[in-house]
Amino acid sequence: MKKFLGRTAAAALTLAFATEAMATEWNVSVWGKRRAFTEHVEKLAELVSEKTGGDFTLNISYGGLSKNRENLDGISIGAFEMAQFCAGYHRDKNRVVTVLELPFLGVANLAEEVAVSKAVYAHPAAAEEMEQWNAMLLMTSPMPQYNLVGTGEPRDTLADFDGMRVRATGGLGKAFEAVGGVPTSVTATEAYQAMESGVVDTVAFAQHAHLAFGTINQAEWWTANLNPGTVNCPVVVNIDAYDMLSDEHRAALDSSVDEALDHYVANYGTLLEKWDSVLAEKGVEKVMIDDAVLAEFRAKAADPIRDAWIADMEGQGLPGQELYDLVVKTLADHRASN
Repeated sequence: MKKFLGRTAAAALTLAFATEAMATEWNVSVWGKRRAFTEHVEKLAELVSEKTGGDFTLNISYGGLSKNRENLDGISIGAFEMAQFCAGYHRDKNRVVTVLELPFLGVANLAEEVAVSKAVYAHPAAAEEMEQWNAMLLMTSPMPQYNLVGTGEPRDTLADFDGMRVRATGGLGKAFEAVGGVPTSVTATEAYQAMESGVVDTVAFAQHAHLAFGTINQAEWWTANLNPGTVNCPVVVNIDAYDMLSDEHRAALDSSVDEALDHYVANYGTLLEKWDSVLAEKGVEKVMIDDAVLAEFRAKAADPIRDAWIADMEGQGLPGQELYDLVVKTLADHRASN
């Protein structure tokens, strides 16, 4: 009897180890707090767990694993398996995707932002560059066009932008610089303090970030239609960790990306629908920039910055013109099919 019980216990222990070996846990590094910007990551975790019966879990950490500027470095050394970052935090490490941050690309909505991001992420140059960091581009974090919040008199002419200290990264920073602004690339989590202390006069964010990081609480006005561009923030996975997944777990992850993005876009749409009521509640003036001012802004920022970006990329051996043309063609194709 004792021998039988011993064998039974041993068998149960073996089964437990086997079950544990089949389970996969990934650590995911994001920052701030749960918000519209991270809803696709949250949905992805939910879907992957459902599809694998809980055998594949994504443990999402909001700032507990890494600083936001160091997420790509963490992926490269395998400190965690998945992370989100923004291209403007380290443009030299992710040059290819910065094509999506060029000002005045004309992307009109989140669906178009998803389409152009997918196209660029699928380009061989993007995959090759990310491989240097042992990273694979999994999905984008689509955001609407950025706009400014500020205090004091609204800045609604190009003369008002001259000398303006603005929190703006990447191509947006270049755009404001082209009309005399002084951009600073403090991270999203540092923006409130920068605004409060007077380091910046204005902050360029998408709507969710103005809410999540509190800049809307200091704002007296918001530009409703400046729309100079947006930032691109990929979610990447460690290549070694991805390759080690079982076929079932890899399929669960891959098949959940589009579902997660659909959830993100629907959720963000709800936020945009109530944005005007948020402004009214907080007493923030909605400023509409004159069309002539917008045209002048584009003339000074769009073409020169685009041409300089293409020349810079080509000079580094990257297909700058091809990448820009890919964005333009993808936008046209997406609109034609809808």
